[in-house]
Amino acid sequence: MRALAAEPSCVEIVMVNRRAISPAPGPRVRQVVLDTKAARFQVDVTRLAEEMMAQGDPVYAASCVGVGSGSMKWSEEELKALEIGVVGGFARGCHDAGIAHFALLSAVGSTPKSRFRYVRVMGLKEQAIEAVGFRRLAIFRPGIIAGNVHTPGYVAWLGRLIPGRFGSVEQDDIGRAFVAEFVHHPAGSGVVHLENDAMRQASKGLPPGG
Repeated sequence: MRALAAEPSCVEIVMVNRRAISPAPGPRVRQVVLDTKAARFQVDVTRLAEEMMAQGDPVYAASCVGVGSGSMKWSEEELKALEIGVVGGFARGCHDAGIAHFALLSAVGSTPKSRFRYVRVMGLKEQAIEAVGFRRLAIFRPGIIAGNVHTPGYVAWLGRLIPGRFGSVEQDDIGRAFVAEFVHHPAGSGVVHLENDAMRQASKGLPPGG
């Protein structure tokens, strides 16, 4: 939200929540509370997206849903209900409205074939969103997210000692990388994956590897 609010070209930010948060993140942020468990959730998302697109400005969609450190307390079916069911319904609702550019928060090493539950569910989520058929899908795969309330400080500190994609990446860098994806690739196509280094580069306005 902070990164979007700092982007001059961003006219409005519509935050879809399961419950309202207070205070509102900023003057350009509109909170919309939807029941993610309702059968009509996908339809509600479509109608909301259509309303936004009718205003004439480009509309992009992003999902940053995640359980965080609490994932160990969830069963695999509960994780799938959120990460695949809710995120999938949101993505399909956006696509049905005509949104062509989607950004997805996942996790490093995600693959549906993993023997590790969380990584496996993240891989299944990626697979489900790819199947929706967006013109461009950017999948963000951070390692340890530093600066996040769900990441203990000592874990983030240790992660900074780990080089490469499994180490730490700052939450603010991820946020700025999401915004850079929409600003710098408005007409992009295909599926792209961004890991720690690529997100840091994008957050600075540089191409991956630049």
